[in-house]
Amino acid sequence: MNFSSDNAAGVSPQIMAALAAANEGHAMAYGDDSVTKAAEAAFTELFGRELAVFPVATGTAANALALSALTPPWGQIYCHRNAHIEEDEAGAPELFSGGAKLALLDGNHGKIAAGTLAAAIATAGFGVQHHSQPSALSLTQTTEAGTVYQAVEIAALAAIAHDAGLSVHMDGARFANALVHLDCSPAAATWQAGIDVLSFGATKNGAMAAEAVIFFDPDAAGDFLYRRKRGGHLFSKMRYLSAQLVAYLRDDLWLDSARHANACAETLSRGLAALAGAHLVHPVQANEIFVHLPGAVLAALEAGGVAFHRWGPAADTDGGQARFVCAFNTDPEDVDRALQIAQNAG
Repeated sequence: MNFSSDNAAGVSPQIMAALAAANEGHAMAYGDDSVTKAAEAAFTELFGRELAVFPVATGTAANALALSALTPPWGQIYCHRNAHIEEDEAGAPELFSGGAKLALLDGNHGKIAAGTLAAAIATAGFGVQHHSQPSALSLTQTTEAGTVYQAVEIAALAAIAHDAGLSVHMDGARFANALVHLDCSPAAATWQAGIDVLSFGATKNGAMAAEAVIFFDPDAAGDFLYRRKRGGHLFSKMRYLSAQLVAYLRDDLWLDSARHANACAETLSRGLAALAGAHLVHPVQANEIFVHLPGAVLAALEAGGVAFHRWGPAADTDGGQARFVCAFNTDPEDVDRALQIAQNAG
């Protein structure tokens, strides 16, 4: 009963089979192979426009390299205070950008409000040589609170950023989970809403190690080929990254996997929230659950073999917060077993 992270899940059988198939014979190196060309074509079809696609192996590389292409070393990147690029990437965006500064914005449930962004930009000090210069906005989808930006929210934020001359990046580590919740096209949730560059995640949703940096304007990719190489993510055997992405997108595997994870999270969250003394900390809109649980329930779950993370402030006599994450291969029976343990303790 492992709800610690979707990173703890294995690899989708379809993706593992694709890796085995890609292992047959020889292929040209450094992305000059038919599998990588197929991945590029699949993304072009998915988003319905010409774009530039760069496979990389980790989400941190995708985010840091993408942002380095959008900001100079003296630039400023707006993001939520709890964004992954701020809390979980060990300064990688600052390193790869050569020193750009993350400007942290507050917002309920992990989301930046349009008014908050507008106010920050209004006092940014454009042209003042003593100040970092605003260069980019980074949005996390889904957010670090497990919530989802609606397309209209993205469009409003992107419009403010673009009007001020900023580019807009989306950290889409759980993009599939967000899209299932939104029930809209990939285009509507990204470039049609004003996203310039997307870090397209697959690893958390069944890939072994595969992400992609997607520029919706190929001309804007500029020197990204060299940035990826210098950053150590131009794989000589690129076909193994690309094969994962091709299989991930084929026959809507990515959406089916996310749909399963989201559904398991919905079932688990409803059961936990119904316990006496429990309440959800954030709305459950994808595959992550943040919930306050009584101390006895937390202890019983841990003793019963349910893996999750205690979150936020330390538990007190009233209990504490916990994070549960469901994955593409979460067993619904594990959800039921975990809920039974929690209910017996509550």
